[in-house]
Amino acid sequence: MTLLGFIVLLIIAALAGSLGQALAGYSSRGWLISILVGFIGAYIGLWIARQFGLPELLTFNIQGESFPVLWSIIGSAVFTALLGLIFRGRR
Repeated sequence: MTLLGFIVLLIIAALAGSLGQALAGYSSRGWLISILVGFIGAYIGLWIARQFGLPELLTFNIQGESFPVLWSIIGSAVFTALLGLIFRGRR
């Protein structure tokens, strides 16, 4: 994967993570966190999809690497909601 492909993948993950955080109503601020939440959300979302036998929808292929945008947004929302429950309880 080239540097440009990697940057495009990071931007898509950041957008998916930001949308997931917006849906969950809890934001941990920062673009690095949004990228991390986007990638973690992709893994969680794909796991959820496979558990229920759902297809991969809205998948972007970037230089041979596929990124499931829809499942990343859903997984990011689930992950962010869990983080919100954990960290809001401590305040």
